Amino acid sequence: MSQVGFEQAGIQIERPEQFGALRSAIERVFSAANVEKFLQKLVSNSVNVRDFETVLNKKLLEQVDKALATSGATALNLWQQLTVADQGQMREFYLTRLEELDLGLRQKYNKIYRYY
Repeated sequence: MSQVGFEQAGIQIERPEQFGALRSAIERVFSAANVEKFLQKLVSNSVNVRDFETVLNKKLLEQVDKALATSGATALNLWQQLTVADQGQMREFYLTRLEELDLGLRQKYNKIYRYY
């Protein structure tokens, strides 16, 4: 008997332009060249890594991603333009990227990975 792995349901993105712009910024922040700078920003601002709304409010993505910083848009503004369903998918994308980080980085920055 074969087992079928979990597959996320394909929910249509309602605001693809804003969703794509924010997703691209998150991808750039989690790139090998930028991820430690981003994690250091979280530490210096005492932000839990999973607190996406605080990351947006403190403009931490813009501080690391120069493309977003110079685009004329903010991550928070893009976020606010998304529908609730799109926001849920974006939050899930962000959290998935966090959990995919190298174990060594996660251990190095364990203070911001804690759940309290």
